[in-house]
Amino acid sequence: MAIDPSPNLPPVLRPDSPPAHSLEALAARFARETRGQLTGTELTGITLATADLLPGDVFVAVQGVNRHGAEFAATAAEKGAVAVVTDAAGADVAESTGLPVLVVDDPRGILGELSAWVYSTGRDDSLPILFGTTGTNGKTSVSHLLEGILGQLGAVTGLSSTAERHIAGHTIVSRLTTPEAYEMHALLALMRERGVEAVAVEVSAQALSRRRVDGIVFDVAGFTNLSHDHLDDYADMREYFEAKLPLFRPDRARRAVICLDSSFAPEVVQRCEVPSVTIGTPAIAADPASAGQADWIVEILDERPGGTEFRLIARDGRSLTTVVPVIGRHMAANAGLAIVMILEGGYAWDALVAALDGGRIDAYLPGRTQLVSGDRGPAVYVDFGHSPDAFEKTLAAIRRVTPGRVLMLFGADGDRDATKRHDMGRTAVEGSDILVVTDHHPRFEDIASIRATLIEGARRARPDAEIHEYSPPERAIVEAVALVGDGDAILWAGPGHQDYRDIRGVRTPYSARELARRALRDAGWPVPEPHWPVPYPD
Repeated sequence: MAIDPSPNLPPVLRPDSPPAHSLEALAARFARETRGQLTGTELTGITLATADLLPGDVFVAVQGVNRHGAEFAATAAEKGAVAVVTDAAGADVAESTGLPVLVVDDPRGILGELSAWVYSTGRDDSLPILFGTTGTNGKTSVSHLLEGILGQLGAVTGLSSTAERHIAGHTIVSRLTTPEAYEMHALLALMRERGVEAVAVEVSAQALSRRRVDGIVFDVAGFTNLSHDHLDDYADMREYFEAKLPLFRPDRARRAVICLDSSFAPEVVQRCEVPSVTIGTPAIAADPASAGQADWIVEILDERPGGTEFRLIARDGRSLTTVVPVIGRHMAANAGLAIVMILEGGYAWDALVAALDGGRIDAYLPGRTQLVSGDRGPAVYVDFGHSPDAFEKTLAAIRRVTPGRVLMLFGADGDRDATKRHDMGRTAVEGSDILVVTDHHPRFEDIASIRATLIEGARRARPDAEIHEYSPPERAIVEAVALVGDGDAILWAGPGHQDYRDIRGVRTPYSARELARRALRDAGWPVPEPHWPVPYPD
């Protein structure tokens, strides 16, 4: 298992005993031109980042925004690279290092296929069952629920989500929602090596656009929903929607489960190119009638602070009743989607009933409406949601289980989709009794300007609302706790599980969960022991 030397990034995972391939075989499969001596050279890995490079790797040099990766070929050679794969523009620079050079037309475009070949054992039957989930909200929750349910069925599991990577019980923090293609294939190879039988993967639109899941065919692809987000990466909602659809083609998936709760879902069904089934939750769907015609229905039975009880019903009359261990009707929808995906993946219905019916789903969802408070005082939930739709659903869920007032605490990402900020302010103030605006990841943007836009959106929606502004968030949570009491609730949306803030490109250690615990404790309220890494030891 290789560790990235960079102090600001989590480690890169690789197989302990990767398969060895000849450079000649790689060239014969992919190169249109070669330079240098290839004979007798073996490769055991692949990367496009010199920080991740290990001896025996092939270094893939691609054209970046400002520089060509071939400029770093000398560093790759010093670190033990055995060859460079690049395009014609980078070939001359790479050749000057003395390494063999394999010239291809589009190194970025074939990185997934290259990586799949490098880590292949040549046996397709050695691959685990792969579940891939896409959508705006719920991808991480569905992925963790998939892993939890699969574990209850007795499977050895793997996970790749925004929050974490899991390999047969081993956990590390994630770098990206979906890893780069070379990291993704190395991770799958490690999972295969460790005996993993089934893997849940969160697949972002960016991962599909940037070809991070190339070379992977998911056994089951799931669609959660689509709402306003990521318009810093895509020109408009149509382009964002189109970026999701490639997951539902035969070169990406074998089967699909599509949730009908959002307005874009019918078009996903229409344009899905693989066999599919549908699921709907009429209680939260944009079109309840359409959701009610799904192959599977999620019926909400009860909502309480410890979880949400629901019944999953098939058209043929089969049903099971269980509890998802977090609040929210949308979380029940996520759990239903996960169950049907597992069924479509080949697991037996009777086994699912035996594991879940009348009981609870045994899953830990880091930073997803995560209750960090004790049995007295205000209930404090820390959540990763950072879109207007996520705010709306989560606030509504908290409102239904809170006897007192609901306070919303949030900020917005800097240098990201600014078009959603007014809507974030609007949905936050419409769903809460008290609003506290603070900072999140400012990156290189002016933090006061971000807060001002959020407050402007809130004031437009409710001019008479109680709105407070505090910076930094370390102060904001203290002030928020002081504004509420026993029986009230705080939703701190945005940071979720994350253990850092991005401030001018530096990952500054930070834990909203731990800051909330400290604020409660300092205010005299009891707090439970944490079951997450604590970055601020007492």
